[in-house]
Amino acid sequence: MRISGLRVLAAVGLMALALAACGNNPTTQQKLSGGTATWAEAPNAKPNYIFPLASGGFFSVANLSQFQFLMYRPLYWFGENGTVKLNSNLSLAKDPVYTDGGKTVTITLKGWKWSDGQPITSRDVEFWMNLLKANVGHWAAYVAKEFPDNVIGMKFPDSMTSVFTLDKAYGSLFFNYNELSQISPLPQHVWDKTSASGAVGDFDRDPTQAAAVYKYLDGESKSVGTYDSNPLWQIADGPWKLKSMTTDGHVAMVPNTGYSGPVKPTIAEFDEQPYTTDTAEFNVIHTAGIDYGYIPTQDLDQRGSLTKYTFAPWIGWQITYMQINFGNAVNGSLYKQLYMRQAMQHLVDQDGYIKNIFKGFAYPDYGPVPIKPASNFASPFEKSNPYPFDVNAATKLLKDNGWTVNAGGVSTCSNPGSGAGKCGDGVNSGAKASFKLEYASGTLAVKQEMEALKSDFSKAGLEINLTEAPFDTVITDAFGGSNVADMDNWGGGWIFAPDYYPTGDEIFSTGAGSNGGAYSNSTNDTNTDATTTSNDVKALYTYQDFLAKDLPVIWIPVADSVLALVKKTLHGWDPQDPILQLYPENWYFTAS
Repeated sequence: MRISGLRVLAAVGLMALALAACGNNPTTQQKLSGGTATWAEAPNAKPNYIFPLASGGFFSVANLSQFQFLMYRPLYWFGENGTVKLNSNLSLAKDPVYTDGGKTVTITLKGWKWSDGQPITSRDVEFWMNLLKANVGHWAAYVAKEFPDNVIGMKFPDSMTSVFTLDKAYGSLFFNYNELSQISPLPQHVWDKTSASGAVGDFDRDPTQAAAVYKYLDGESKSVGTYDSNPLWQIADGPWKLKSMTTDGHVAMVPNTGYSGPVKPTIAEFDEQPYTTDTAEFNVIHTAGIDYGYIPTQDLDQRGSLTKYTFAPWIGWQITYMQINFGNAVNGSLYKQLYMRQAMQHLVDQDGYIKNIFKGFAYPDYGPVPIKPASNFASPFEKSNPYPFDVNAATKLLKDNGWTVNAGGVSTCSNPGSGAGKCGDGVNSGAKASFKLEYASGTLAVKQEMEALKSDFSKAGLEINLTEAPFDTVITDAFGGSNVADMDNWGGGWIFAPDYYPTGDEIFSTGAGSNGGAYSNSTNDTNTDATTTSNDVKALYTYQDFLAKDLPVIWIPVADSVLALVKKTLHGWDPQDPILQLYPENWYFTAS
C-alpha cells in the first residue's frame, strides 16, 4: 500500500474522488449495541506485522490500512465520506500551519491520549522522527531527499507542538498528502527501549541507539505468535485494541475504552477471518457465516441468490501492474530495453481480461495515476491507451530490434549489440525471451489472468514460466531481492497511501523504498521532483505521460478491490473508503 498545501487547494482536487453509496440505505430499525462483527481477509493476505515503521516486505494494505491503523493512528487521517481527503476530525493534530514562505510547518496536537491514559505528546512525534531518520533504509515509503531528509530542523517547544524546518518550499498538496501523512506518533514512554528486559530511556535521540530500538521493535513485530502476550502491543491510540491474534491470521479486536476520537465503537468486538482461497471464503458466505465478505469473480452469477447480503463493489485509489526486476542477473538486460517493455505491454489484452475474467468489474490501467475514482489527476494521454493489445506490433518491435521471433516457442536474440536493429546493450547472442513470473495464490481470477497473459505473450515468442505463492511470500520476494522470479504480481498493485497525491515518488523514483524493480530514469526523477514543489496538475501530467510511455512496470487491469458482500443487518460501513481503510467503529447491527 502507499498507496501526500494549502488545505483548500488540496481539497479541490481530492474531494472530486467521492464514491457513490452502494446500497446501504438508511434504516429506521433500532440500532443494536454490542455484537461481534466478522470481516473476511483477502485470500492468503493475512496481517503479519504490527509495528507502524514497516519495510517493503510488510508494507501492505493487509498490514497497514486494515490492521495497524485500527490501533495506531497516523498523525493525520486521510479519508472522509468516501473521498481521499484530509480528515481534520479524525486526525491527532490540528491542520498544519505553514510560515516562512512555506519552509516552516507547525503541527499542534489535540491532546488525545494513549489507552493507558498518558497523553499523546510532541515527544511521541519526535520518537517517530528520530527512529525514521536513523532507519530510513527500513522504511518502505522512503525516497532519498524527500521525507524525512527534507526536514532539516526540528523543534518541540512544548508537549503539544512540533515545528519542522524544511530544506525548501514544497507544494502544500504534496507535503500534506505525501510527507506529513507518513508520521505515526509512537508511545515513547513504552517503546523507547532496546530489549524486552531493558528500561525505557531516551535512546532514540542517539542515532546508533535509535537503530537498536528499531531492531528490537522490528524483531518483536515479526513474532506474530507473541502478540497476545507482548506488553508492547497492548497500548494503542486508535479506536481498537488487540485482543488476540494467531499466526494463521485470525485477529480479534475490542474497543479501546480510552480512545479520544469522536467516534467510539458500539460493537463489542471486531474479528478478521483468514482464508486460503476465495472459494473457501465463499463457502462461508453460503452459510451466512460472515458479516462483511466478498464474492469471487467466478461466482458472480450466484449473487442474486444471496438474499441476506448487499452486493457493494469497492473501488480503490490504486494502480495495478506486474513489477519487473531491472536488476535481475538473468533478464535485467532485457527489461532495460524499452522495445522489450513496449512489446510486453502490447501483449496485455486488458479489454479481454476485463470482459472474460473479471466479468466487467475491473478497468484498464495505462499509467501511474489512477483512472478511477474519477478525478482531474489522470491525463488525457494516459487514458488514451498508448500501447493497445496488438500481437503484430509486439512482433514487429522484436524483429526490428534483432530478435528471431518463434511464435508459440521462445524468441532468441540473433543480432546482438547496440544500435539500430540490434538487441541492445548487455543482451547476448542467443539470449532467450524466457521469464519467470510469480503471482499471488488463492484468487482464481488472478490465476486465470496470469494464464491468459502467458498464452498471449507466447504469440510473440515470449515465454512466461508461472509460479504461485501466498501473498506475503510474493511481497517478500518482490522487495527482498529474491531470484525466485524476475517478474511479480501480488494481485493488488499499489494503493496510494500514505502517498495520497499520486506522484509515484515512493515506487518509481531512483532508489525509492518501494521501488522493488529498481527502475531508474533521470527524466522521471526530474519530472517527479516537479510534482513535489507545485500544486499545478500540469506537473503531474508531465510525470505520468512520460511513465505511460517508458513503462517502469507492465500495466494490467485494475480489478475492483473487493466485490463486497455485506449482511443486511450490518450498517455504518458505507460509503467505502477508496484508500481501503476500515472503520468498524462506525458499524452497528439491527435485528433484520
